Formats: sequence, structure tokens, C-alpha cells
Amino acid sequence: MLRGALAASVTPLRDAGAALDEDAFGPLVDFFVDAGLDGILALGTAGEGILLEETERRRVADLFLQAAERRISVAVQCGAQSTAETVRLAAHAAKVGADAVVVIGPPYFRLDERAQLAHFLAAATACAPLPFYVYEFASTSGYAVAPSVLRQLRESASNVVGLKVSDTPWAAFESYLLPGFDIFVGPEALIQQGLEKGAAGAVSALASAFPGEVAEVVRRPTVEGAARLAEMRTFVERFPRQAALKHLLARQGVPVREDVRAPLRALTLEEREELDTWHASLSAGSRGSG
Repeated sequence: MLRGALAASVTPLRDAGAALDEDAFGPLVDFFVDAGLDGILALGTAGEGILLEETERRRVADLFLQAAERRISVAVQCGAQSTAETVRLAAHAAKVGADAVVVIGPPYFRLDERAQLAHFLAAATACAPLPFYVYEFASTSGYAVAPSVLRQLRESASNVVGLKVSDTPWAAFESYLLPGFDIFVGPEALIQQGLEKGAAGAVSALASAFPGEVAEVVRRPTVEGAARLAEMRTFVERFPRQAALKHLLARQGVPVREDVRAPLRALTLEEREELDTWHASLSAGSRGSG
């Protein structure tokens, strides 16, 4: 079972995003472990999972698990455009020893409740008895997963244990604080409120580049801490997110290239300079307060 602070990790790529950068997975995982994170979510939104080929996604899961060496939990996001591919990816994650499978609803087609239930149930069955989490993110999938679907899903599959919820504002998030489900907070701004209401932890894209800062707020949640993370996330979101997170990792000595999979784009020179100035100011502020 997942708990605590998890990074919604980027995926190291090279060759302008055309290939996996296999040598970078080890140092990236070491960075997360050293920062005190409890786990990693591979191949989510920050990890460009939906843009990678099925064979690449299997390899990414393998690489993260090999690098983790059980020092840190690894959950694999297996949601794909079709149910068949989602099922194959979920079964692979279970076979190679992932700690959990996470699945977002397939984008483009707006699934009704019957279709949602059939899709998630097929994925959960494929990886049973591995813990299974639904990834609720209406603005990305294009529709919300109905709470009634979640309740039916849990009744039908005993390995369905929780959700990662990335919806905002609080009113949208709060509707998924369902009894008996382990909830992980996606939006950094809601970490303190979510944990106060019983969430099991947070799965944060910002933690890809700032794992220590996110882990600190998850372990000692305060209004001020969540607000600080929200400010940082808001700044990062001014840029192409995946490239910005990778650039910030590189600034901290982690050998991750900025390369992203098209149609995502790299940063411009001006964007890099703006990010560098901001990151330098964060570092200076940290030294000044220490």
C-alpha cells in the first residue's frame, strides 16, 4: 500500500525526446531517495506516459523498479487510450514487481458510467492482487469518474484501494474523500487540507524537481507550507511543465536532459533564463533563512 510523499516523476528522454535516456533513471531515483520521498509514480502526466509506445512504457517501469531496488515504492500509471493496452500494461506492472498500479480514464471519448466501470474493472483484474488506484483528473481525461463507479469498482475488485485526485478547487477534490478509499492529493495547494481530512499522502509533480520541499510539507503539513508549494507550482506552470521540471533537475546536478516527447516542446532560451533566475532566488532565500 502506498503512503506519504510520492513524486509524479518525469521520464528521462534523449534524442529530442525520441528515445529513453536509460542511464538517467538511476541518478533520478537516487535523488528522490536521498530527498526522503516515500515513492514514485511513473508514467503519469509529468512522466509523458500517454505519449510513449507500449514497449517504451514497459521499459520505463522496468528501469524505475531496477533503480529503486525496494528503497522506495514505485507505482506505475498504466492508463492508455484503449482498454486492451491498459490491461497489458497493468499486467506487466504486476509481473515485474511494481508496488501499485494507477490508471487514468482514457482521454478523447467521454465515457459514461457503464464504460468507466468496465474499463477500470478490467485493469484492476489484470493486476490483482496488486493494489489498484484510480487516477481522477477530469481536466486531463475530459470527464470525471463518478463516485458511484468507484463504489461499484471496489465491490467488484478487492484490490481497488484508492485514488490519486488532481481536481481543483477544493470543492471538486473533496467529493472524492470517500470512506474506505486511500486518497492521494495531486494539487500541492490542497496538501494540508487533504491530509487534515484523512488523505493518505500526496503524489506531486512538483516533487519531481523539489522532492525534499514536498516531503517536508507532507510530513508536517501547514497552511503556510502548502501555500509555498502552490506558489512554486504556479510559477513552474508558466512554462512547458515537463521540460521545466527536467531543466530544474539538471540545475541541481541530476543528469536528466530537457528533452520531451513531441508534441510537447522544449524551453526557449528566454524561458530557461527566467527559470534559472527564479531557482537561484529560491536557493538564495533558503540560505538566508537557514
